[in-house]
Parts: sequence; structure tokens; C-alpha cells
Amino acid sequence: MRFMLDTNICIYAIKNRSAEVLQALRTHEAAGIGVSSITVAELFFGIEKSGSARNRLALQHFLEPLEIADFDMAAAQVYGAVRQQLELSGTPIGPLDTQIAAHALALGVTLVSNNLREFSRVKSLQLANWVGA
Repeated sequence: MRFMLDTNICIYAIKNRSAEVLQALRTHEAAGIGVSSITVAELFFGIEKSGSARNRLALQHFLEPLEIADFDMAAAQVYGAVRQQLELSGTPIGPLDTQIAAHALALGVTLVSNNLREFSRVKSLQLANWVGA
């Protein structure tokens, strides 16, 4: 995996909200695109909230070609350091976003998000935004 998609980018793609995101997915497909198991959990929460069978099917089709990375011990250790750094600097981000950022750092991949304002607080995290790219 070279690129890890944040939840908001997945939603843009699933709902066809951004031609730029869809084009970037096609362009970078060979480079390896994946998601964190944390992102998958967030997406399934959204499906449960919607209660839509059509949305569930769309999510399953979206996830099929992607690598899904399990949040493992290495990611957990990085999470501890990232959360500590954010709290010490007085710039915390949401707990799930902290986990996703830590997971991307642990894997050494670029996190693709439309929420650069929050994620840019995480030191050394490589970021990309395919919305409006």
C-alpha cells in the first residue's frame, strides 16, 4: 500500500461526489491503495445508521479491490506517541482520526484526506488531498 484513504475520501468515491477523487483512484490504483480497519469500521457505522441495503452493497463493491490494513501492535505503539504529542502541543484531534493517522505513520504510507487542517497537526505524517486535485 502506498496510499491510505481517510473516511471522507471513501465517501466521496462511493457517492461519486468528486470526479477528481475518482480519477486519482484510477491513476494511483497500481501504486497500491488501501484503508485502515478503523476507516472500515467508521464506514460500516455509517451504513448501520442509514439502514440502506443499497449503501451496504455500494460499500462492499468499493472495498473489494482495496487492501484493508489491520490496526496492529505497531500502529498501537505509534498511536500512543502521536496522541501524547498532540496533547502536549494542545492540538488534539478526534480519537478515530488519531488512530488513522498513527496507522498511516506506522505503515509509512501517505494518508489521503479532505481534512488536512486536522491531520496536518500530526508530525511527519505524509498527506494528500485528491478533492479538487
